[in-house]
Amino acid sequence: MTTTISFKPKQVTKKLLEVLAERAQDVLTKRYGIGKDTEKKTLEAIGKEYGITRERVRQIEEYSLANIRKSDEFKKTEPIFEELKSCIDELGAVISEQELLNHFSKNESIQNHIHFLLVLGSDFTRMKEDKFFHHRWIIDSTLAEKVHTSIKKLYEGLNEDAIVSESELIESFLGYLKNVSEQYKDEAILRRWLGTTKKIDKNPLGEWGRSDSPNINVKGMRDYAFLVIRRHGSPIHFREVADTITQLFGKKAHVATCHNELIKDSRFVLVGRGLYALTEWGYISGVVRDVISEIIKKHGPLTREEIIDKVLKERYVKENTIMVNLQNPAYFKKDSKGRYSIAS
Repeated sequence: MTTTISFKPKQVTKKLLEVLAERAQDVLTKRYGIGKDTEKKTLEAIGKEYGITRERVRQIEEYSLANIRKSDEFKKTEPIFEELKSCIDELGAVISEQELLNHFSKNESIQNHIHFLLVLGSDFTRMKEDKFFHHRWIIDSTLAEKVHTSIKKLYEGLNEDAIVSESELIESFLGYLKNVSEQYKDEAILRRWLGTTKKIDKNPLGEWGRSDSPNINVKGMRDYAFLVIRRHGSPIHFREVADTITQLFGKKAHVATCHNELIKDSRFVLVGRGLYALTEWGYISGVVRDVISEIIKKHGPLTREEIIDKVLKERYVKENTIMVNLQNPAYFKKDSKGRYSIAS
């Protein structure tokens, strides 16, 4: 697959602009940032320069674009537009504007020239951003509708704080894509399609989910800590959490600050001396006494050995600590069969 272009965008736009009068050239140059200044001027800003209304500038812009499309020079560039269309088709026929421009060049000036050519070409449609999608360019409206519908269904199928691997997400995405040509069922293309939405994104570890989830849109120490503990897969000391945050994400994590953040967030459970686990793993929150109480509530009266066994699955503590709590008559009582229950 080749998705590079053989032509030089600046040379093409230069020849196309030459078919216009001087003021029309100037308006388009400023409007699209295709001169020495790459800033794209607003209709109001250009209007102030010429002492005319923004509506008049808009009319000049539309009139100038139409004149270019009717010119002989534009007809000569038909192969260039066909080449651009072919490239976009190979990229998936539906692609976010920024990703498309970045694909062709990282240079802002060249990007502006390519954008101008996309505006001129009759095969290209720019769909404006909304609350669900970024600005994007399409060359097949039917395909675009299928992609957009599938992405929305994919989003709806994600739990609020779900974290899934890229392979899982792509597999789910494919399940929603119906009657789409096999040529587009390529992982690189699927990732580009996912890049058109604002609602689904990936975190610094490359895991995907809803973009508004703190597990994906990672902002502070607590969110980084969550990713670290989840990646570790078992209880971990807060000092190691802080060290791993610094190593993995390049974020300086102070041990004391990290510990304080873990204490305050309900996503974490203290299961031992400085050891934290995730609440979603099923650990019972609270001190050892609370854990014992919850276990008895769930299973009924239990022997000392049974309680110790179950508590040790919830907390990294010494057996003696458990016994000290059991022997507190204000909270627990022992029956004639040696079983403990909650004191009334």
